[in-house]
Amino acid sequence: MNAWGQWVRQAGFTMGPMPESSGVREVKSAARTVALLELLAGRGDRPARLDELAAQLGVPRSSMYQLLQTLVDRGWVRADTTGSLYGIGIRALLTGTSYLDSDRHVRVVRPYLDEASEALGETIHLARLDGADVVYLATRESHEYARTLSRVGRRVPAHAGALGKALLAERPDSELSLPAQPWTALTENTHTASASLLADLAEVRERGYSIDREETVSGIAGFGFALRYDTPAVDAISCSVPVARLTGEHEARIVAVMRETRMKIESLLSPASGAPDWR
Repeated sequence: MNAWGQWVRQAGFTMGPMPESSGVREVKSAARTVALLELLAGRGDRPARLDELAAQLGVPRSSMYQLLQTLVDRGWVRADTTGSLYGIGIRALLTGTSYLDSDRHVRVVRPYLDEASEALGETIHLARLDGADVVYLATRESHEYARTLSRVGRRVPAHAGALGKALLAERPDSELSLPAQPWTALTENTHTASASLLADLAEVRERGYSIDREETVSGIAGFGFALRYDTPAVDAISCSVPVARLTGEHEARIVAVMRETRMKIESLLSPASGAPDWR
């Protein structure tokens, strides 16, 4: 494992994968800045001290202090009134919002999430595959039950839920990007080895959509549908519903509405001439 992978594991949170080398020599200061920002973002509401950050990233204390002060001055990191605690800054939010606002796919899909949520009374998601994870890009929460931690920006292992399985099934088994086994279980129903996952994906391909039976959140089922305006698909939509509300009749309606929603979205989002082909 390289140094990047070591500090990610030590940090105790999940991030996107280190990009494959493009043959260009890495800029150490840029890599260190990104590592610091991702570490702070991964800590959520737990601010960090200077010594802690320096040790976590293996950076000299003086260098870490200079980097932190530069980022504080520019709004990427914030410090408390004592100057001893650090957290992610507001500029990170502005940049993340810009990513969503500039994405044509997200703009087109959002109204259809509203439409599906209104029709079903359930929570609807849009997510994108990022390495071995999916990242939530938009969510429409149901007013019928409590929130399920499905905030925009949330990252979930692709093998652990409806959205990820719908997208993994779009790829041959030999090309799947999955972490080393055994995988951490989010619930007692989460796949923790490839054999059970691959059998599930075979069913997804035959059925045309994925099913999450309390694999991500206990008490919540999900139905995932890949959006095939890219090949292979990188975006998917899903419907989450408490298992206590999930009758056979309601499940059939969810599948029908979500299939129709997928069809509407795909009809509008065929590859656009002149649009950037992001990698």
